[in-house]
Amino acid sequence: MYVLDSSAFINEYHTGEQAASIPLVREELEDEAAFRFDALEGTGMHLHIPEGNTVERIERAARETGDLAELSETDVRLVAAAFELDGRLVTDDYAMQNVAEKLEVRVEVIAREGITEQRDWHFQCAGCGREFDENHDRCPVCGSSLSRKNPA
Repeated sequence: MYVLDSSAFINEYHTGEQAASIPLVREELEDEAAFRFDALEGTGMHLHIPEGNTVERIERAARETGDLAELSETDVRLVAAAFELDGRLVTDDYAMQNVAEKLEVRVEVIAREGITEQRDWHFQCAGCGREFDENHDRCPVCGSSLSRKNPA
């Protein structure tokens, strides 16, 4: 089963396999992309609503990789749907790919190259330069803002 992100509808992704998505994706779409979603739903695309405990699991994984702040509610629920359905997530979103990789959810990209490795991001304070494994609203030491940093 292929679990489709909004980019699948925007980029006219086609598959002969069974497809699924979540209702929140439809809310993100406009014009022709929205029409494609409706048409696919009308021909049997499964609409899935993931369980709350699965959503929490995805959020924990995204917090561990440092991607949680980059993901929307829709993104988290799409990864959760792919996880629950043992499906292949179809997306171009790098943060979603990173979290999916951590959870061993298969990913298929559409218009971009996919990620080449899973990363656990670090966060660095703009003021004092200290690094943290988890993101905070402000540096707990000096109060400055944090930025996401490539651990490589």
